[in-house]
Amino acid sequence: MRIMIIGQKWLGAALLRQCLAEGHQVVAVAAPPAEGIDYDRLYAAAQQLGVPACATRGRLGAADVPEGCDVLLAAHAHCFIEAGARARARHGALGYHPSLLPRHRGRDAVRWAVHMKESVTGGTLYRMDDGADTGPILAQAWCHIRPNDTAADVWRRDLGPMGLRLFSLVLGQLEGGGQMAGQAQDEGLATWEPAFSAAKLANLKV
Repeated sequence: MRIMIIGQKWLGAALLRQCLAEGHQVVAVAAPPAEGIDYDRLYAAAQQLGVPACATRGRLGAADVPEGCDVLLAAHAHCFIEAGARARARHGALGYHPSLLPRHRGRDAVRWAVHMKESVTGGTLYRMDDGADTGPILAQAWCHIRPNDTAADVWRRDLGPMGLRLFSLVLGQLEGGGQMAGQAQDEGLATWEPAFSAAKLANLKV
């Protein structure tokens, strides 16, 4: 598979290494620009591994996607992947979200699940569209939230590694000829939370 990875931080860098180890060809990486002398982990990993990398500042357009790309993978990506960019890849764009979509759409899903004292959460690999975490579900898995867990605990122990497993699973299915249309999300179960801020919690009813 010819893959472009859009993302950042540990998950983006780990996904890059996993894709290469599994024999995929990563043709490009898009990551946040450097801040001062510090490069994002995905950007730095791409440079170390000889993968072409570009900086993205909130949007990814068709011109950013190389010709002949099979699929775009969004791993901790906080940029909007335009329809033209998704159309440049044979299988579109697949994103990982650390919740059991359609619950907890939004960028702070893990923090909200812990704050709401939920005992179970999970991760979802979905086909990206123009909405925020709204596309058809391709694969899901779940995990427990333990009584004293922080969001960082759940991410490091369960949800980060889960994302890598789900990417591997779906890429294997695509490579085997599967079309993976996915299952539409049930909007009657959907929730969306704003960016998490402890200072604002007193004004929110959750």
